[in-house]
Amino acid sequence: MAAPVIHTDDTPIKVLAPGNGKIRTGRVWIYLVDERPWAGSRAPAAYYRYSPDRKGERPRDHLSAFHGVIQADAFSGYEALTRQVGPPGANAPRIMHAACWAHARRKLFDEFERTKSPIAEEALRRIQKLYAIEAGITGKTADERQKIRREHAVPILAELKSWMTEQRRRLSSKTGLAKSLQYALTRWDALCLYAEDGRLGIDNNPAERSLRMIAVTRKNFLFLGSDAGGERAAVIYTVLQSAKLNDLDPEAYLADVIDRMAKGHPINRLSELLPWKWNKPEISRAAYARAVLG
Repeated sequence: MAAPVIHTDDTPIKVLAPGNGKIRTGRVWIYLVDERPWAGSRAPAAYYRYSPDRKGERPRDHLSAFHGVIQADAFSGYEALTRQVGPPGANAPRIMHAACWAHARRKLFDEFERTKSPIAEEALRRIQKLYAIEAGITGKTADERQKIRREHAVPILAELKSWMTEQRRRLSSKTGLAKSLQYALTRWDALCLYAEDGRLGIDNNPAERSLRMIAVTRKNFLFLGSDAGGERAAVIYTVLQSAKLNDLDPEAYLADVIDRMAKGHPINRLSELLPWKWNKPEISRAAYARAVLG
C-alpha cells in the first residue's frame, strides 16, 4: 500500500451460508504491485482480501491508506474513490484511476466476433498499434517509457478519439457497437492516463492474471466454509502468489518457511522469510524433499 501504483480487480467465490446449507457469493480482491515493466525498485507482491459482497465500501476500506494510482476496470466502487472533491484544482483526490485498454478492446473484439463489423475491426487495428508500442518498452525506465509514449502513443490516441467520436455519432445508441465505442469514450481520460506516466501499464492484465489461481482452485473445491475461511484463504493466496511473482516454487517455499518456523525461527525476524528476501540456497533439504519429491 506504500507503492505509487497498484493493480486491482476482484472475482466471485462461493461461500457456504451459515444455518441454511445454501451457497452465496463472496468476493476475493487482488491488490498487486509489479514494477518490473518499468524497472522499479520494489519487489512484486500480491495482496488478497476477502469480503462477503461486492459493495463499493470494500475497496474503499482496503485502500483507505493508499495514495497513488489504481489500475482497474470500470467498477463503480473504484470510480467513486477517484472522484474530484470540491472545485477543479482544489482538494485533488488521493487516488487516481487508470482505466484498462484490455477491457475496452474486449468489448470491441466481442462485437467484431458477433457481427464482423468493419468499424470494430478498424478500432481493433488502431488499438493494436498502441500495444505494439508497449511491446518495445517493457523493462525500460519510467522516464524512457513516458518519452516514447508521448512521441508515438499520444498522437495515435488523439486520432483514435476523433475517429471513435465520428463513428459513434453515426450509430444508434441501441446497437452493441455504439455501446462498445461509448464505453471507451466515456472513460477516455482514464484510458489515456498511462501515456503520461511511465510507471503505468496500458491495461490491468497483471491483476487479472493473479486471479487465475483462484479460478483454478474454484474447480478443486465446492465452496469456502465461511467468511472466516474466506479470510484465511486470502492469506494463503497472498503468500503463494507473491512467491510465484518472485519466481519461486510456491510449494517448496511454503514448506521451507513452515519448517523454519517450526524449528524456532525468531518471531522478530519473520521479514527474512518474505518471498523477495528468501534465500533459495538455504532451503532445508528435508522440507524441499517433502514438498517437491514427495
